[in-house]
Amino acid sequence: MSDEIEIKLRVPPDVLRGVMRIAWLREMASGPVKRSKLVSTYFDTGKFKLRDRGIALRVRREGRAWLQTIKADANGTAGAFARRQWESRTKGNLPNLENAHDTALAPLISDALKRKLRPVFQTVIRRTAIPVKSGDSTLEVAIDRGEIVAGGSQEPVGEIEIELKEGDPAEIARLVERLARVLPAAYEARTKPERGYALASGKSGKAVRANPIVLAPAITVEDAFKYIGLNCLHHLTANERAVREGDSKGIHQMRVGLRRLRAAISVFKELAQDSRTQAIKAELKWLTEQLGPARDFDVFVRESVAPLSEDRHGAAEIHVLKQDLEARRDAGFARAKATLESGRYRKIALEVALWLAGGEWSANLSPLSEARRKRPAAAFAAETLTERTNKIVKQLRNLEKLDVLQRHRLRIAVKKLRYATEFFESLFTGSVAEARQKRLGKTLKELQDALGKLNDIGVQQKLAAEIMQSREQPERMSKKAYAMGIVTGRSHVKFETCIATAVRAGRRLSAGRQFWQ
Repeated sequence: MSDEIEIKLRVPPDVLRGVMRIAWLREMASGPVKRSKLVSTYFDTGKFKLRDRGIALRVRREGRAWLQTIKADANGTAGAFARRQWESRTKGNLPNLENAHDTALAPLISDALKRKLRPVFQTVIRRTAIPVKSGDSTLEVAIDRGEIVAGGSQEPVGEIEIELKEGDPAEIARLVERLARVLPAAYEARTKPERGYALASGKSGKAVRANPIVLAPAITVEDAFKYIGLNCLHHLTANERAVREGDSKGIHQMRVGLRRLRAAISVFKELAQDSRTQAIKAELKWLTEQLGPARDFDVFVRESVAPLSEDRHGAAEIHVLKQDLEARRDAGFARAKATLESGRYRKIALEVALWLAGGEWSANLSPLSEARRKRPAAAFAAETLTERTNKIVKQLRNLEKLDVLQRHRLRIAVKKLRYATEFFESLFTGSVAEARQKRLGKTLKELQDALGKLNDIGVQQKLAAEIMQSREQPERMSKKAYAMGIVTGRSHVKFETCIATAVRAGRRLSAGRQFWQ
């Protein structure tokens, strides 16, 4: 077994041709450039059993030989950009599971699996590999052009992979930063297998949920933050294509990924402090603001206005309001798409990736910083989750007395707690812990939903004020005002119900032992 430590950049295919002309990169070359054509076939069951376990199985032709490779997620134990991999020679273009008994695939091997394995997709890559020396480290810069093929569908590949062969992982970040200064490069979180599975299942360009977080039992706080942060960044960036194609679910998932990432930085705030922290937080806040209008107006239309369209009472006025909101939603989508095409966005994603992987915070040699980084994550999780839970329970006791801003802050605190429990729950196993996790998850969701609906009322009031400030014909403005009255009036009926629901959920949150206790 070996640990593959690499970072991938997405680069327009026409730009890739000029990479070899970068003078300083040629000067770093420590050996001959190797050009090859790599044709890899990925195997799985019809229901993608291997993919669902975080495993990729491929057979690649290299000249006249065949190489079988099994890759698996490293769960944060082997580095920020690491995957475990096992390679073995095989005969022909089919997998040989006899060579997989000492790999991550071993627990799944059976006669049934052997019968069900089938080719799922193929990658055809023309690779230019440059061995380079950076400091005392040896790396490989691989320029990949080609396509992923699944059935009758295919999509292009244009990537630069920087892989550490020997030495300090920090050299990867240094080389990536130099490349990003001269190329329109974007951080590519998705692996070729991820893209291949999406293509094979007809889900390319569709919204993507977060990958499960499974932390190794003995993981340190430092490695946990890196792994969790990169998982959140992957969730964020994996939805770029869905947003570009106007998928409202893509906007939602991208915003969730962004909130999870900001929550992770908050949870690990004592650890993740260096000269770049505040700038990164500010840029993530800016990105949140750019994506917000599209989602806010989309939810307003679908959940509050559209259901009223069939009512006879006020139908004409509701239709006018709906038209206005849909136009604002469309403008929000255009703004979100433009944001993703901007150099500022590309810079944010790449800077966050490099900061998570090897920022100054991870190299601080003060005794206190080192002690915090090397502390067992399970102990840190128990302390952090207890502290955050107690603060929320205390605020919920006076929920009726909180103003709009205080309820908004409470809602954000509940979201962060919910994300934090999802970050750490794999560290606490067993039937009792799992039962408590399920109960807590249900309670936090109910609490978040109730506080979210209360917040929606405030958002609707804000949006209503914006709408009424627009300059239009008096008759149209009158209809929109009437329709907004209907919408906000119905929302306020839910107010007391939401308060009661949140209070009940708060009582359950304070009762009994939690899964980390």
